[in-house]
Parts: sequence; C-alpha cells; structure tokens
Amino acid sequence: MSQNDYRQFSLVDLFRQEAENQTAVLTQKLLALEVDPADAATLEELMRSAHSLKGAARIIGLEAAVQVAHAMEDCFVAAQKGAVVLGPEAVDILLRSVDLFGRIAQTPDAEIWKDKNASSIEQTVAAINSITAGNLPAVAKPTSGAKPEESKPVAAGTKTDDRVLRVAATNLNRLLGLAGEALVESRWLSPYAESLLRLKRQQVKLSGALEGLRDALAGHKLGEQVQARLAEAQQQAAGCVRALGDRHEELELYTRRSASLSHRLYREVLASRMRPFGDGIQGFHRMVRDLARQLNKEVELQFSGESTPVDREVLERLEAPLGHLLRNAVDHGMEPPEERLRAGKSRNGLIKVEARHVAGLLMILIEDDGRGISTERLREAVVAKKHTTAEVAKTLSEEELLDFLFLPGFSLRDEVTEISGRGVGLDVVREVVKSVGGNVRLTNHPDCGARFQLQLPLTLSVMRFLLVEVAGEPYAVPLARLTRTLQVTRAEIETLEGREHVPLEGQRVGLVSAAQIFGKSHVATTDELSVMILGDRTKRFGVVVDRFLGERQLVVQPLDARLGKIKDINAGALMPDGSPVLILDVDDLMRSVELLVSQGRLDRVQMAETFQAGTRRKRVLVVDDSLTVRELERKLIGNAGYEVEVSIDGMDGWNAVRTQPFDLVVTDIDMPRLDGIELVRLIKNDPRLKSIAVMIVSYKDRPEDRNRGLEAGADYYLTKGSFHDETLLSGVMDLIGGPQGNE
Repeated sequence: MSQNDYRQFSLVDLFRQEAENQTAVLTQKLLALEVDPADAATLEELMRSAHSLKGAARIIGLEAAVQVAHAMEDCFVAAQKGAVVLGPEAVDILLRSVDLFGRIAQTPDAEIWKDKNASSIEQTVAAINSITAGNLPAVAKPTSGAKPEESKPVAAGTKTDDRVLRVAATNLNRLLGLAGEALVESRWLSPYAESLLRLKRQQVKLSGALEGLRDALAGHKLGEQVQARLAEAQQQAAGCVRALGDRHEELELYTRRSASLSHRLYREVLASRMRPFGDGIQGFHRMVRDLARQLNKEVELQFSGESTPVDREVLERLEAPLGHLLRNAVDHGMEPPEERLRAGKSRNGLIKVEARHVAGLLMILIEDDGRGISTERLREAVVAKKHTTAEVAKTLSEEELLDFLFLPGFSLRDEVTEISGRGVGLDVVREVVKSVGGNVRLTNHPDCGARFQLQLPLTLSVMRFLLVEVAGEPYAVPLARLTRTLQVTRAEIETLEGREHVPLEGQRVGLVSAAQIFGKSHVATTDELSVMILGDRTKRFGVVVDRFLGERQLVVQPLDARLGKIKDINAGALMPDGSPVLILDVDDLMRSVELLVSQGRLDRVQMAETFQAGTRRKRVLVVDDSLTVRELERKLIGNAGYEVEVSIDGMDGWNAVRTQPFDLVVTDIDMPRLDGIELVRLIKNDPRLKSIAVMIVSYKDRPEDRNRGLEAGADYYLTKGSFHDETLLSGVMDLIGGPQGNE
C-alpha cells in the first residue's frame, strides 16, 4: 500500500493521525519558543499547525477540538503581531492545551466532550484567551505525576512510510530468522566452486601428460589406431578442461550473486527492525522542562545522534531507563540557579544525551553538569542502611560505593516525594538494560556532574557471542553479559571453607564447573582452566568451561514456544557451517549457581590426576567432512585419553594445524575445499609441521589409492570399511604412543 493510499481509513482515523502529527509539532515548537519567544518562523509553524487542527476538527464535527484549536490559533496570531510575548507561564498553559487536544483526538466523541468535560474545555479556552488579551492568569506549575504526552507522536516533518503497513513482530522475527539461514546457506556454495577448480587443475595436468606422451612417442612407429586414440584422448581432456572452466565460472558467478542477494535480503530485513534513536526520545524534552519548572530549576536538554539506528525492541525497552536517568539528573544532580551561580557555573544546567555505534554496539551516554554524587554521603548511607559496617565502608573505593546505588530500595533521599526517595530507579535501569544483553556504567565527578554509559546490542536479532565448549558441546554466551575471561592455572586456585576461588581485583571469586550446572560429568584435562566471570562486583562467579572457541556474530533464533522455558538456555543460533548452537541465559545461569551454593552441592573443579606439572595430553586433529565419521573417531580417540580437535574439511584442518600444536592428524581424502592428499602434502612440505604424524582413514582401499596417500607423505593408511576400535587406536599408538606426553 502506498503512503498516500488512505481509502481504507475513516475520517475519524485520518483526524486522529493528523492530530498525532500536529500535536507533536506544537509541543516541539512551544519548547523552542521558550528559548526565543520572538522567533517568527516558530510562531508561523505554531499558527499553521493550530489552523490545520481547527479545520480537521471542523470536518468531523468535533466542536470541542475546534474551540481549543481556534483559541490557540488566535493566541499565536497575536504573538506574531507583537501584541503578546509567550513566556514560560504562557507556554505552560499552551502545552496543557495541546495535551487536552491530544486527549480529545484519542476519544473523538463529540457528546462526551460536550457534556461531561465541557467545563475543562471552557477553562482551557478561557486561559488561552487571557494570554491573547495580555491578562495572563496565575497558573500552578506542572506536577511530576502529570503525563503531558499520552501518545507517542512522530517527529515533525519525518516521513512515515514505515508506519503505513503494520507487521506483527513475530512475523518480522521469523522473516529475519529465515534471512539469516539463507545467509548461512549461501556460504556452502564456495567449497563446491573450489572443488571444481581443483578438478580443472587436475584435468590440465592430465591434458599436459597426454600431450607429453604423444611427443615422447612421436619418433616411434605407432599404429594409426593408437595415434588416433591418443589424439582423441587429448582432445577429450582439453574439452573437459574447457567445460570445467565454463562450469566453474558459472558456479562462481552464481555463488557471488547468491551471497550478494542473501546479504542484501538480510540487511533489508534487519533494517526493517531498526528505528532512529530520535523516535524514542521525543517526550523527554517536555518531561525535563516540566520537571525543572516544578523544582524551580533551569535545565537544558541536548540530544545528539538522533539518527542512530536502533532495534525497535531495544528502543521500546529503553524508554523507562532513560526516563529514570533524566529525572534523577534533574532532581538529584541539578542545583537551583542561585547555587550554580555561587559555584561559578552557568545559571542553566545542561544534560546531554548522546547515541552512537561503537565496535558493533549501541552506546548511549547521559551526562549532566550538576553537583555529582557525594561519596562521603553515599558511604554514610551504605552504613546507615546496614549494607556493610563502618570499618569496611572506609576501605571501599568510589567505584565500589557507586555500585550500591543500583541496589533495590537504595536511595540517598531521606524524605519521599512525588519524584524520588522510594529507592526505585537505578535498580530498574540496570535490570532493563541487562534484559536486552547490555550493561550500565556510572562515572562520578563530584561538584561537576555524573555520567551514565549504557552499552547495548544494536539489535536483539544479531549479536556478538563468545563461543565456549562444555563437556564437548559448543555454547554461545552474549559478549555484553561477560565481565571478563581468564586463563587460570591450578596453582592460582585457592580453597576456602571447602569452596574454590580465584583472586580477582582484590576479591575472591568462587569457581563452579559449567559441566556441573548442565548435569554433565567432565574432568579438566589441562593444568590451565578457562574461566568466564559473570555478574557484577557485588555478586560474581567464575564459570569454568573446557575452552574458549572465539568470538562470533550470530543470528538469534527463538526456540519453539512448545518447549517452554529451558533451564539456563535463552535461544539458539546457526553456526556458519550450518550446525546449531545454544545461547546461554546468563541470568538463569547465575540463579543455577546460587542454587548449587545455597544447597551446598557445589563440586570441586575436577582435574585429571595424570595432569601434574610437566605433563600434558597428546593432541590429535580429526579432519573429515562426514559428521558421523568425525564424531565416531573423536569419541574413540578421546575415550582413550587423547585430547581431540575436529575440522570439517581440509581447509579447516589446514588452518587448525597452522595455529595450534598437534601430535597427530587423522584425515579423510575426499573433502570439499582441500582434499586429504593436498592437506598431507602441505603439512609434510612445511618445515615447522613436517614432524607431525599423519594418518589417512579413507573408504578408498585400492593399492593405487594407498600408494598415492603414502607418496604424499602419510605415515599410516587405514580404510574405513575395515577398521575397528582396536585397529584405529593401535595405529594412533604406533604413531605417537600413549596419551601422556612430557612438556
């Protein structure tokens, strides 16, 4: 449906939409008028918006709205002529008039506003007429409980193409998931193109060999039939090379087009979930202005980065945290004008809100130039609320003290007001930000202001994760929820009251095995542990995993709702090779750890007895494109005590063997991207790697296949059709000995 196709809407629907847009203009321009009451362009826009609203209300017969809009129009015309100056008190009345008009537009029933609410209409019109006549009535200042903008109007002048068609969020999420899968699937074509290229190279070699054979036999007397067959074979080989070249070019072109189309589709679907940051902050100018006037303060709010794209769901969830932080800045942070002047500051306080993308994340900064947070007062409040003793409080750093502000029920206010003092605010901010995979950081500058930094994912559909392995299975952890990662040796682990800890930043962080959380049996097989630190300074745990597999950007796939809530699991994703991976629910994981601790069921991190200082397990790399064969070999060799890594094809194996130490490589022959014979040659021709033992395990059992593998440099050749557990392990033992090796 085009933007201008409104035939399916009623006149009331059209009026409601126009009122939503025009009241946004009125609110924005009235706030601008406080800065420059004589600005002709601003007054012209205000008058034009009021006139448009009056005409629209008259068409649908909504007399109450006509009266309010007409009174506002007369007021703005008087201001244009210089008959009146619209100061802050006049703007107060006009803003409340805009609010009333918005309520009328949301319930455009003429009878309701004619009878029950007639007095409020009359009072509003009388107040506006008093401004026009130059007799400004005494008005009460706005209260914090008022909601000046009940609806969320779009910004003036913005295009509303994305608002014409409404799509359910579930449908959009499903579409994004399919686009992500298409993106992953498009990558599978590249290995086939590369295999065609290898086949073409082999055909070129064959053609060259046939030509060389003809040249070598040119001086010999051969029968015409033999010469004809050689010529025919050479022509066929040359034709095969040309055909393979053509097919390879076609497949490469298709691969590039498919990948490009998948990327474009994915970006477009992802963009449909994004909105400008400015869409979520339009009500805050009014909120800050009204709150400052109520508290007899003068505060200016500045935004930057309004065009920064943000996921719709993230933006919606941010509204409450940003509102809390801005109210705190006005109420707690900003000083009255006289106090600011005595401190050598400007009369007007300034709050800055900035949104920008940093390293693939959304960064939102909320900064004020107020009084900041008194650390001594905060220290006293921590002791008074019995969160710690006076002796301990004296030793706390500023960063540790500021963490107490995020505790539920904590407040520096002694009395409860309509605005603050109930201890509800910063804890809500942290919980909401954490719920979308982000974190909050507070920086304090006493007497100069405070700064909140919100770090959030750009979208909840595509996020960066740390991949970890637990009991042989991969899992994904949102990077934004990780405090840090550590590599800890057995010597660094301390035992206190039966629990294992590691020292970190002057604190002891308790250790728990991820395998125990998931109910799996696992024994650490190296002297160095991989530890994820989860939580904040007030409550942190070190979760031990088998190893870190690296960072990766993944498309988040929600799990089937019929599964219900799965313990410690939040969602799923697809790896680039198409294999699934589960995404951990960090909050649920923390609760599972706390439950183990409270019930006294926390086990020690198990270490294999054979792994003492100076010893290690020998490492084997299994390279096979068959998932079944790969897992069978991994389990057989791993159960024998060796440390086993796997690669899905020859190229993946070549990358692994160049970046990690291995004692043995067990490889198949027929694989995409790089076959086993070429992998063996690469290993044996590399001076750094040629000492690594290589075993070929293949279905090819002909003598020529065996000879080809051994000539390439393989140390052992075994056929898949005949090997048993003992045969494979016997070959491994013959090549590298037992699983233990000296450092």
